Amino acid sequence: MIIDTAKFIREEEVFWKELEKMLDDIERTHEAAFFTPDSIKRLHYLYGRVSDDLVKITTLSGEREVRRYLESLTSRAYSCVHSRKGRIKNFGFKNWIVNVFPRTFRKNIGAFYVSLAATLVGVVFGGVTIYSDGTSREAIFPQQFAHLNISPEERVRQEETRDKPRVEGRQASFASYLISNNIKVSINAFAFGIVFGLGSILMLFYNGIILGAVAIDYILAGQTYFLLGWLLPHGVIEIPAILIAGQAGIILGRIVLLPVGMGKFQSLRVYASDMTTLLCGCALLLVWAGIIESFFSQYHWPVIPYGVKIAFGCLELTGLILYLSFAGNPNTSVKKTDGAINAKQ
Repeated sequence: MIIDTAKFIREEEVFWKELEKMLDDIERTHEAAFFTPDSIKRLHYLYGRVSDDLVKITTLSGEREVRRYLESLTSRAYSCVHSRKGRIKNFGFKNWIVNVFPRTFRKNIGAFYVSLAATLVGVVFGGVTIYSDGTSREAIFPQQFAHLNISPEERVRQEETRDKPRVEGRQASFASYLISNNIKVSINAFAFGIVFGLGSILMLFYNGIILGAVAIDYILAGQTYFLLGWLLPHGVIEIPAILIAGQAGIILGRIVLLPVGMGKFQSLRVYASDMTTLLCGCALLLVWAGIIESFFSQYHWPVIPYGVKIAFGCLELTGLILYLSFAGNPNTSVKKTDGAINAKQ
């Protein structure tokens, strides 16, 4: 193999310096927030490129200093990528929760907006349907929501005069049922995205219909307070979780419809980690929502005042919005790191 040494070094040196700076930053700050999905991919790419350059430069007997430099750089990169301590510290569950999941959500925010829009259109459709014909409950609500087919007034009377909640003594099993059922719905919302994203949009639209129909039914009956106390504690987590599953499904549909790079397979490889992250985050949110619905939402006045339940739901929603909007913000991490460095100096 014949190599123009000067040209080779001139063209590749920029990548060597980039990797060296990246390793310096990692070793200096030890900030887990540094490891975004994009930076991890870039680190892996630079490590592979420098390793290939080392193989090439080894064939040139007159470039010992360059070879030693690349050997040192490759060794440092290997330690960073494969070090067990580094993996535990930088790629652990805490880092995933604090940084990876919220950043991935924001990175694909456009798909989330599509998911939200499809649901809101369904909410409007379901609300208008019930408003126009209050007897259409049975045509809208699926079999597992048969308890919603009775009038809101009757449902509220039953719940508030019941000695014990319907799930008394079996909260844990009911929570397990809710979690498994909601995760199944979320997986379907994602998997149906294979049909150019239309499957996910239709599922979200149908879920919106049910939500809108329930809301208008109870509001028209003057049971808004009960509705908010019943739905907010778990709904403010459950509904966004399903929207995030739909977000992943819309990403999948975009891959099928408008692949990037070298085609569908390459696009799938690029976005696979994002979709997996969104689905795992969705599952965690649904676990929390299932527990809250079983152990808290099912208890109505006078056991738990509706004001307490509404306040709890608003607190959850505020926390979720702040978490998804700001957690893992790289600007915040940089400011903290710069301050620590300046303090040391």
